[in-house]
Amino acid sequence: MAQLQLHNFIIENYIKKALEEDIGFGDITTDYLVSDDKKMTAKLNTRQNGILCGIDIAELVFKILSPEIEFTKYFKDGDEIKKGDTLAVIEGSARAILIGERTALNYIQRMSGIATETKKYQDAIGDNKARITDTRKTTPGFRIFEKYAVSTGGARLHRFNLSDCVMIKDNHIVFAGSITNAVKKLRENLSHTHKIEVECDTIEQVKEAIEVKADIIMLDNMPCSLMKECVELIGDKAFIEASGNVTIDTIKEIAETGVDVISSSAIVAKAQTLDIALDM
Repeated sequence: MAQLQLHNFIIENYIKKALEEDIGFGDITTDYLVSDDKKMTAKLNTRQNGILCGIDIAELVFKILSPEIEFTKYFKDGDEIKKGDTLAVIEGSARAILIGERTALNYIQRMSGIATETKKYQDAIGDNKARITDTRKTTPGFRIFEKYAVSTGGARLHRFNLSDCVMIKDNHIVFAGSITNAVKKLRENLSHTHKIEVECDTIEQVKEAIEVKADIIMLDNMPCSLMKECVELIGDKAFIEASGNVTIDTIKEIAETGVDVISSSAIVAKAQTLDIALDM
């Protein structure tokens, strides 16, 4: 499976902002204790099993602080890592390594945790065709990294922001008067490149969404028995998404209804950081 790419020219500004937030007016501990000429060697070691994500981000943190840093990687994003593995060796300016340590770890620990949680959910689906997908319930200012992490863990990506795809929810339907009215008005104004997704709570709404030829139909918070009925009704007339109350324990049953994707905020919101350390 091809991997989403994070381009340096996009993410450098995010990392610089993170370093600015952490360093402030200077690292008053390192600045007074470590001279400019001091060198050190450190290792990035994992203390937990999981899926690695963010190794290149960690490298970029140190390279921004000192371009002369040598960062030797033994694993790449998406690799399975085991407790005790050395992920990378970092050599160069002691000040740069000490100053950048926390920021680099914040990225790689958080991103690896999300990738690991995502893979757990995808694995729980079993042999069913469905793929796990994320949501817009992300950390402000960190969405690009969280989206990359869920992709690394094997998920499909949902829309990145509000301009990617139309999603007609219950509140939109209230303002429009009906699904039919909402879709009609949107089609009059949308670019031909945009798809329309309709969130449905009932089989009556599903029938209306089929009638107006919605591209994607979301089955929201439905019991699996009703979801299966809706999947049979929709057939190949639309792409089918399931959402609502998705857990690691329920996802397989949901997948068995025949939906195409299952969206869940849990793969990001409930992911634990992976225990990765920088050791001298």
